[in-house]
Amino acid sequence: MQFNFAFDSSPFKTLIAFHKIIPSFEAAALSPVGFQANYARSLLEEISKYPEFIEGVEKAEDLLRYEPIIKVLLADLFPSSLTHNEIKAITIPFHLYTFNHTARLEKILQDAGDHYEFSLRDISPDTYYILNCCVIISQYYGFKVDAMDAPLFLDIPDKNNIIHHYRVLFNADFIDVLPTEQAIEISAEDITELVDNFSDIALWKSKFPEQSWILKGFSIMTLFDATIENAVSSFKSNLLREKSAIQMAEIESIFRSIYKINDLRIGLTSFEKVRDEYNLRLVEKQLYSHLLYDSTIEECESMLCSETLERMLSKDEYLVVPDIDKLPIADPKQAFFINKLKQQNVKSFIFVPLIEGDKVLGLLEMSSSRVRELNSVNANKLNFILPFIKDKVSKAFSETENQIEAVIQKEYTSIHPSVKWRFQEEAIHFLNDRAFGKDYALQEIVFDHVYPLYGQIDVQGSSESRNQAIRQDLINQSEELIALFTAVNQTQPLPLFEQKIFDLERNLTTLQHGLLTDTEQLMLDYFNQDIHPILENFRKNNTNSLATESIDRYFERINLSIGGFYEARQDYDNSITLINKKLVAVLDEKQVEAQQYFPHYYERYKTDGIEHNMYIGASIAPDRNFELYYLRNLRLWQLQVMCAMEQEFRQLQPSLPHLLEVTSLILVFATPISIRFRMDEKQFDIDGSYNVRYEIAK
Repeated sequence: MQFNFAFDSSPFKTLIAFHKIIPSFEAAALSPVGFQANYARSLLEEISKYPEFIEGVEKAEDLLRYEPIIKVLLADLFPSSLTHNEIKAITIPFHLYTFNHTARLEKILQDAGDHYEFSLRDISPDTYYILNCCVIISQYYGFKVDAMDAPLFLDIPDKNNIIHHYRVLFNADFIDVLPTEQAIEISAEDITELVDNFSDIALWKSKFPEQSWILKGFSIMTLFDATIENAVSSFKSNLLREKSAIQMAEIESIFRSIYKINDLRIGLTSFEKVRDEYNLRLVEKQLYSHLLYDSTIEECESMLCSETLERMLSKDEYLVVPDIDKLPIADPKQAFFINKLKQQNVKSFIFVPLIEGDKVLGLLEMSSSRVRELNSVNANKLNFILPFIKDKVSKAFSETENQIEAVIQKEYTSIHPSVKWRFQEEAIHFLNDRAFGKDYALQEIVFDHVYPLYGQIDVQGSSESRNQAIRQDLINQSEELIALFTAVNQTQPLPLFEQKIFDLERNLTTLQHGLLTDTEQLMLDYFNQDIHPILENFRKNNTNSLATESIDRYFERINLSIGGFYEARQDYDNSITLINKKLVAVLDEKQVEAQQYFPHYYERYKTDGIEHNMYIGASIAPDRNFELYYLRNLRLWQLQVMCAMEQEFRQLQPSLPHLLEVTSLILVFATPISIRFRMDEKQFDIDGSYNVRYEIAK
């Protein structure tokens, strides 16, 4: 059988030879130390019987005949005192065929099973070929190639099918690289070209054709168990991948490699603490959870309040239980918790709180079906990887927060912070049930027994002021048109122009007496349909510059959105906008202070003025003790703020484009009511016919 390379294609023809170790024995034979010299001379005499050791052995089966002498020949490189410690063998670099194993390597291969074959990790056929070419460049041409410094790994299972990761080092001191007649001599420029084009396999094969070189000698392959370091690195890479879910099977395999426990089970239960209660947060639906196993969400949240778990979370300490039968039962919740673990055949376990700053993220869970497999000693291995788990779960929490926010915005629209917690609870229930494939109907949000407060600063006579502004714009436009048609008629006298002057004067007289409901629309239609086409036609066909300039100035004053003058109304609208902006600024700024007294629902509306609703009560802030003096304090605050808003208006009033006045109102309603968030209207409203009295009073 020929030597088995990792892949069929190689630039080398391989000869196993021991010619480079012979000089060391020849030197030892000349040693003044008698026993050393005698040993070396006898070994050289024995080796002389096997000229193929110098010339090279091509067939693998031939080595089996030489196994005893080879072991003696390599005894200095493979000391028997280290055979159970070192993981070594003879091979060729990147080669699959090995022999002269140390006892420890032999044991590793036996545990791996008959079907296991050496396979270097992440080595493709092209990479394998190029790495062999790099050996030629390095060994024969003496050119340093960094590719040879890349780490190589073997992944070998043990008898429990736990994967161990070994770093591979090749000692090539006993190898010669020799060209054949088919070898192509390459120059420094060729080497530069090859180094600059590492991935160009065609280029490499053109410089180093298949089997155009001889690899003669042997290499020592040494393995170092890097399972923990490699597993931690893989774990970090897995967790830190952007936009990737936590793959439990992959994570579990990594943990089993670290702990060397073939039945190790990994779980994660994510939750947060809200108002002294734990709310489940399913940040990754495919994750296993020991607490959620065959449990409802409510049962899981109840277990978290058991004495043992509560103490662990409050102290941020590991819960290490080598023997579950020896864990004391402190309360019914803990009994339920222990029974739940026993149902999963858990005999030993470690629970680790995931706490970032002052925020509880959840529990990392590890369990085994054997007693004392998990204990306080190997629990310390978690210290290397716990920060990365926390970071991943924290990011998952942030993504879930975005999902919750999206549900709130979609289903409820913008929500005041004082009641947002209730909407978050409902959104969490929705997402949790969806993660389990259940349908969940979003419930209406109701706050019972809350006290309403209502206030308003209204622009006095706003409708009359708006109508007056409309009327003034129509009067100004009519007067402007009368002046225009008078000038046009003098330039080009026509009976049509005189008729339009008569119609406009009649409309102006009507406007002097007031404004009816349809007056504005009728006059604007008249202007746009009867008047403007005449002016446009005159401007296009008349050469009188004074008349056309007057018409141009008129059309520049037209507001395109309404088709008429919009000057007095613009002053009115600007005045309303300024008033609302100033008053809202005062109200919103003061509200920040009021929320510090006691959280309460607050909303305000801009109309022709500002009105606001507030609701305060225990149901809005259940984590606070509500007393009636908070209500009285808020009423006093409301009165003070209304006064401050009045003062702000008085300072603003002289600078308004349109003279306006305001009127203030505060409604005091002593009876508590209920409010409900209307899903169809996306806002809070009074709940129940009994509470309609409040709306009637408003």
